[in-house]
Amino acid sequence: MTTGNKTENALPRRSMRRLREKENRGNTILKAAEELFARKGYQQTSIEEIADMAEVSTGTVYIYFKNKEDILIKLMQGIGYLLRKTLGDEFNKKELSLDSLKNVAFVFLGDFCLRYPEKIAIFFRESVGQSAEVEEQRKRLFLKLTSDIEDAVKQIGMKLGKDFLRKQSPELIAVCIVGVYERIACHYLLWHDRAKNVKAITNEAVLFISGGVNNLFKSRS
Repeated sequence: MTTGNKTENALPRRSMRRLREKENRGNTILKAAEELFARKGYQQTSIEEIADMAEVSTGTVYIYFKNKEDILIKLMQGIGYLLRKTLGDEFNKKELSLDSLKNVAFVFLGDFCLRYPEKIAIFFRESVGQSAEVEEQRKRLFLKLTSDIEDAVKQIGMKLGKDFLRKQSPELIAVCIVGVYERIACHYLLWHDRAKNVKAITNEAVLFISGGVNNLFKSRS
């Protein structure tokens, strides 16, 4: 005899299973789009190709996403979250110091970029020059990333007991760091295949950045 409780308990399980299946299908579509956008380019990839690689119908893609631009924006949001989390985890590993900026450089250029080449291609290449909505998404992600690093720089200054030349100095440092990392990723990993030189390149970038940071601390009188 089936009791009311068993029926009530079974329904949530079925609902949970459907939710998991729906989420997995959406992730499969995103994964297929990520690979195609990175390999073929965003403009050259069609919804039909994404559906084919994801092994779903074109109609199913439109159930999950409004259009191809919506897919790109969702990918950018996921990449931005993963990148910020990766750098944040590195900052939180130990007490903040100037070495933290060096370690973050190696994590981003020597680890994240090499581990996720498709994500880097989408974030720094395929999302450029698209619609105003995509550009606004890029701007928000870069501003969040810059703000994360600015906060870390301020905390490093406090830990060292040093004042910056100007109130805006930590922001300038963060903007420069993000800009340097982006250009290195584009130039050496996307435009030229020089991944084997990443360690040496990162070392030099760290020296360059560290010198700039030190010059923006007030000297002791």
